[in-house]
Amino acid sequence: MLRRLLALVAATSIALPAIADTGRVQELVKQGQYESALTEADAGLADQPKDPELRFLKGLALTELGRREEAIEVFQNLTADYPELPEPYNNLAVIYAQQKEFDKARSALEMAIRTHPAYATAHENLGDIYSRLASQAYSKALQLDAGNSVAEAKLALVRQLVSAAADPSGAMAAAKAEPAAATSATAAPATVAAALPASTPPAAASDAERHVRDSVAAWAQAWSRKDANAYLSFYAPSFVVPGGRTRSAWEAERRQRVGGKPGKISVELENVRVELKGDTAKVDFRQHYSSYNFDASADKTLELIHDGGKWRIRREIVSG
Repeated sequence: MLRRLLALVAATSIALPAIADTGRVQELVKQGQYESALTEADAGLADQPKDPELRFLKGLALTELGRREEAIEVFQNLTADYPELPEPYNNLAVIYAQQKEFDKARSALEMAIRTHPAYATAHENLGDIYSRLASQAYSKALQLDAGNSVAEAKLALVRQLVSAAADPSGAMAAAKAEPAAATSATAAPATVAAALPASTPPAAASDAERHVRDSVAAWAQAWSRKDANAYLSFYAPSFVVPGGRTRSAWEAERRQRVGGKPGKISVELENVRVELKGDTAKVDFRQHYSSYNFDASADKTLELIHDGGKWRIRREIVSG
């Protein structure tokens, strides 16, 4: 679950001799033809099974096709056969981050940096992983001590940092290929980015936008704390109740699901984007919900109005 998820970038410049099939596979990856790229890579590897470039491109194709376990195996085997190369470690980190296995992602990035201390991409990605781990730690602190205002403030700051680095789609591996760099002696595979472009940092946003972001973050925090009263206070009197129910019936249901649900709840928002128009705001984000027996992620839109000096939710739309 990103995500920049975190801003993880998968890039390679393996300086080893290429074979004839590499350029073709590289071009197919660039065009998003991952099934064809995988077929071509397998054909090339049948003749030269140890070729690092084809194996790397095969791992990229598998990642894009959602075959993560197979991609992990490819990149792990590459790290075993070519431990001096940092890029396979970095791509492992991309996949681990997609699966919210942030400790594994951190370890993989630390190995990438150990093999290549000047690998700027791995350093940046490691910083994003640390932000995610910090978010988890502060969320845990608030679950144990809901009145910890210091942890709450730190969590809000970390979430803003994560949101500012998030990808518009919320996906961790929307890989895009760039033309391959080449030297006189080598042909490097495409620079492939599971890049999650940064949105406008909150510090550069207007005061109104910051207030909207803070309100949405506080709404998610109240939900995570299972504070039903605080959670419901973020909904405007004019809130459009979904499903044609009455406001009282909807509130009763939300009180049960927010405050009455057993166990812990975690609600994290990723890639928060705000559009302002006068006294109204539209906020799009990727929501990650987790409880003791249920995990789900969805794209969500909140429409807010400036009501009584506060930004309150008028409409809530889940899009998948």
